[in-house]
Amino acid sequence: MGMTKIHINIGSNIDRQKNISNALRSVELSFDEIKVSSIYSSPAEGFDGDDFYNMGVNAITDMTISDTIDRLHDIEREHGRDRTSKKFSSRIIDLDLVFYGDDINPEYNIPREDILKYAFVLAPLAELNQKHLHPIEGLTYGELWEEFQSEKKFGLIKYNADKILE
Repeated sequence: MGMTKIHINIGSNIDRQKNISNALRSVELSFDEIKVSSIYSSPAEGFDGDDFYNMGVNAITDMTISDTIDRLHDIEREHGRDRTSKKFSSRIIDLDLVFYGDDINPEYNIPREDILKYAFVLAPLAELNQKHLHPIEGLTYGELWEEFQSEKKFGLIKYNADKILE
């Protein structure tokens, strides 16, 4: 199997600087050709909690979709994530596979439906993949981000990752 370009979203709202830094180091050890977005601060969605930091990471892998997701879950566990907690709750660390090449795989939610719902997923994705086409929508991530900004209310603050991460 060849190498596939992937995009991962890393998020945290508990000791977020430390946890994202540590998770990013683990991602760098697991995948190749890492490129990171800015860090985006956003309010918790769907529950009362501290603001989140999210960042996008482009990488390449020779793993299958399921092995890639398993690896991301392993990284979450290594950093103290309890996957049994409810969906809308504070997170030590959250790693989501957002796209896997141009694959469309509903079983694994690829491309991730959150792309079209949340600024904290789409903004870093568009930053790193401006011209990449969403395989279902047929628009580039840059175009989707422009459309999103004109239609939705959201609170995002963008930071330079080098200034935030340890």
